[in-house]
Amino acid sequence: MSSQQQLRVLVDQLQREANIERMNTSEAINQLKEYVREHQKDDYLCHPMRNPRANPFREKSICHIL
Repeated sequence: MSSQQQLRVLVDQLQREANIERMNTSEAINQLKEYVREHQKDDYLCHPMRNPRANPFREKSICHIL
């Protein structure tokens, strides 16, 4: 790819990035907090499983050789 083609690709990329609709950080934070509150009840890190056998990530039984 020639130098001119590389610059054209770069300019096109920069134009696409410049046209992206931006959001204020405070708005994004509020949306993120709302999402976390809505999904907190389903989060196993906040509320561990009551039945440990239902946990698909638990370690399986280990074979002990005596």
